[in-house]
Amino acid sequence: MKHILRITILLICAVPTIVTAQFSSIDLYRPHKTEILFAGDIMQHKAQLDAARTSSGTYSYSHYYRHITKTIMEADIAIANLETPIGKSGFSGYPSFCAPDSFLYAAHKAGFNVMLFANNHCLDRGKSGALYTLDLLDSLGIKHCGVYRNAKEREERYPLIIESDGIRIALLNYTYGTNGRTTPAPLVVNIIDKKTITEDIQKARTQRADVIIACMHWGDEYTSTPPARIKELSHWLIEQGVDHIIGNHPHVIQPIEIRKDPDTPDKHAVVYSTGNLLSNMSLRGTDGGAIIKMQLRKTLNYTRIGLLKYLFTWIAPKDSRGIRDFTILPAATTIIENNPFAEGKLRLFLDDSRKLFLKHNKGDIEEFTIDTVRITH
Repeated sequence: MKHILRITILLICAVPTIVTAQFSSIDLYRPHKTEILFAGDIMQHKAQLDAARTSSGTYSYSHYYRHITKTIMEADIAIANLETPIGKSGFSGYPSFCAPDSFLYAAHKAGFNVMLFANNHCLDRGKSGALYTLDLLDSLGIKHCGVYRNAKEREERYPLIIESDGIRIALLNYTYGTNGRTTPAPLVVNIIDKKTITEDIQKARTQRADVIIACMHWGDEYTSTPPARIKELSHWLIEQGVDHIIGNHPHVIQPIEIRKDPDTPDKHAVVYSTGNLLSNMSLRGTDGGAIIKMQLRKTLNYTRIGLLKYLFTWIAPKDSRGIRDFTILPAATTIIENNPFAEGKLRLFLDDSRKLFLKHNKGDIEEFTIDTVRITH
């Protein structure tokens, strides 16, 4: 009996040493942290194309982002929805978008390193436009998802896996449609389809994703709250294993929710719409958007959302000369002088946005601000 007791004690004492050595060797005790930034739709209308044209016939968009570049650069991963195909020529605005290379250069220089491309305008310039856009994204080293040259490429590159400070993030991207355009073979555009999405979620798990984020091009345009079918789809996505959801397409911001998992300590962020980051839209609510900052924290094998914050952005209307320069502004800290019309539009956007979030947001979500910008007309 004494021999059995002695052996048992030795085994118990040995286990902590073995486990400690194993955990130390792979650094599981060190907390890992990464910050992801999500911005809204990046679009180019004809007025933007006209404003960007230089005297030499080229196009310059770099000044658009100057007030928010620092904010974008601070994130480990910065993601936007590229809702404008890029082309060599034939540049145009709505309804069939096509922007020059410099449009994408400016966004990349500002700090965006991931682009979503599954949206209803991705085929505006057909197969050649989609391929040219994919080639340019690859040449700039911008990661992307949602549209693929062929089925083999999709199999190899989707879900998009990004590793940041030891956290493996799987990005999914789908669109409700492509404005009635049929996808030309062999291109693949990710369309919202439950069977396909289920398979993609399972694949993300087999690729050891710590977090799965679904970026959905969905909903109804110009509506400030999501319809029932979108809410139902968001619940279904989380039930299938998606951790967080970021939506776009409505061209106005929509509420944010943090949902508590009923069975675990997990929380799920659902952002129904980030609105517009860059466009020439001017209808009420379409002249701005929300940049979302999501912090993820991983300890041992558990990755959970830390902070979730938002920054309201806004694009000033035309000035007294009829000129709109499309610079993206921090809505809450922009001061407009000598232009009561623009000041009123800014105040309307901010008041509407804050009232919407106050009424419909759920969970611990904070507004953040950046340095003051002063505009004098």
